[in-house]
Amino acid sequence: MVADGRAHSESSSSAGSVDDGRIKRNPCRIKGADQHRTPERPHASIEEVYRLADLMPRRYRFLILLAAFSGLRWGELIALRVRDLDRVNLVARVARRTAELRSGRLDVGPTKSAAGVRTVALPRFLADELAEHLAEFAEPGPDGLLFVGKRGGVLRRGNFRREVDWKKLLAKAGLPDGFHFHDLRHTGNQMAAEAGATTRELMQRMGQSTARAALIYQHATSARDRQIADELNARVERYRQGGS
Repeated sequence: MVADGRAHSESSSSAGSVDDGRIKRNPCRIKGADQHRTPERPHASIEEVYRLADLMPRRYRFLILLAAFSGLRWGELIALRVRDLDRVNLVARVARRTAELRSGRLDVGPTKSAAGVRTVALPRFLADELAEHLAEFAEPGPDGLLFVGKRGGVLRRGNFRREVDWKKLLAKAGLPDGFHFHDLRHTGNQMAAEAGATTRELMQRMGQSTARAALIYQHATSARDRQIADELNARVERYRQGGS
């Protein structure tokens, strides 16, 4: 036990020396031990998102589109109130989340972190979809829930999956069997990264307090890489033709 304690002490001391800059590297540190690699989740294409939305019962069509093009979490989506959607500026205000506890009780409270309180700009093409959803499916009044189950009340994940027959719809939409609702959030974040969002912009949009999660979506994709190559090509062509 003494030896183990001494080894731990030496390791801690070495780590502290590295952090303080007194030595260049920690001899006790195991390569890769401080790295956490999260398996990449699938994300959908725009075409797949629309195929899935088209197959949904109409009351859930906007839920799918908003999840995919905003990157909001399930708990944030089902906690949205009508007043949280600004139809003039087309932004969603995220101030709370709903969590389903193991007991089955629903807990409505603040977002996971202070960074989770945010506004997320929505693409303009969602305006008509939002108007239709508000008119037909949202609870009445500014404090009404934006999304409710077919019998009213807070939408529960399990009920939603059973009602829409999630696995069957995935197959019809051409999405992999293991595609989760949360992967629509990954889809939105991936699309934002491909549209040119910086790490800081992704952090704001995702409601993340650290850059770690946002950096996942900064990995170069073949589509974005092709856009970069095409822009480089256009600049060189302009140069060769005597342009600026």
